[in-house]
Amino acid sequence: MTNMNVNTKKFHRLVVNWYKKHGRKNLPWQQGISPYRVWLSEIMLQQTQVTTVIPYFEKFIKRFPTIQQLAKATLDEVNHLWAGLGYYSRARNLHKTAQIVHQQYNNKFPSSLQELMLLPGIGRSTAGAILSLSMEIPAPILDGNVKRVLSRVFAIAGWPEERAAQKRLWELATYYTPAQQVKAYTQAMMDLGAMVCTKSNPQCIHCPLIKICQARQLNQINLFPGRKPKISLPIKSTYLLIIANSEQAVLLEKRAPVGIWGGLWSLPECQELKDLKTLLKQRYGLLLKKHQAYPNFRHSFTHFHLEITPVLIEASLGPKHQIAETNRIWYKETTNQLGLPKPVSQLMRRYAKGELTWQK
Repeated sequence: MTNMNVNTKKFHRLVVNWYKKHGRKNLPWQQGISPYRVWLSEIMLQQTQVTTVIPYFEKFIKRFPTIQQLAKATLDEVNHLWAGLGYYSRARNLHKTAQIVHQQYNNKFPSSLQELMLLPGIGRSTAGAILSLSMEIPAPILDGNVKRVLSRVFAIAGWPEERAAQKRLWELATYYTPAQQVKAYTQAMMDLGAMVCTKSNPQCIHCPLIKICQARQLNQINLFPGRKPKISLPIKSTYLLIIANSEQAVLLEKRAPVGIWGGLWSLPECQELKDLKTLLKQRYGLLLKKHQAYPNFRHSFTHFHLEITPVLIEASLGPKHQIAETNRIWYKETTNQLGLPKPVSQLMRRYAKGELTWQK
């Protein structure tokens, strides 16, 4: 067990008093607070900054004000509103969990940590946030902000995602989570990490924990938390095919439900342009007339970089064209509302504006 050398009552008092004076109280999900709003915000905030999340959250709440309405939506509707936030498995799990809570729990989130963690996409920290912030049930959280605060205050060495460091941080998070005022305490810890104990240039002079912060006492603030080991990301490449019909609608196909851009609608792809004629004929029943490649651009994922080369294609329908399948559609940005990966959405806007045209 990590040495808990700071009095819990003192720790709580310092943190909660700071929150009452300086903490965030006007975030959209803090208004009319409910398990649904907390859950939705926590899922969106995974790997994503607050300023980015706010407009997405507001769009979601306007379209799906209750979990019942979200449960009854199609995955395409959910993906359309999610498009641009990335990590699309979050949207798929959001939809699955909404359906489970609607069907099995009568639209009410369970109030036990174990039951919450059985729901798709809800881990220990997210479950803790739902319980503490919306139900006032004591449960620890350990998001990125809280990890940073605890790592510095207690000088926990190592990258927080490593097993040993994470174990110690969960011990601390659990030990210092109070039985009373847990909502204020939990929000305060997140706010401290976001507003004061920031990743770079922390504002230590404004921190209520400055006198007990071990990293500060050691004059080693920048050494905590430990850095993620650097790895060189591989580079992959693909061609995205912009195939338009006579009405200037573009061919899209739905990707498999798992993997990169899982369940989203995307442009057809190929790895080699020399195989383009055969691919169009065999896969879509299209006859290639001409094609033109545009400058490539990079889109980065967690585990690799993707070099994308857009290719404008003119083709005619062959005798055995295969466009009218359930996983293919002729798409116009103004008439369809589908979930598109960010690079595809960007290309569709460029095409609609006439920026991707045949060059002489």
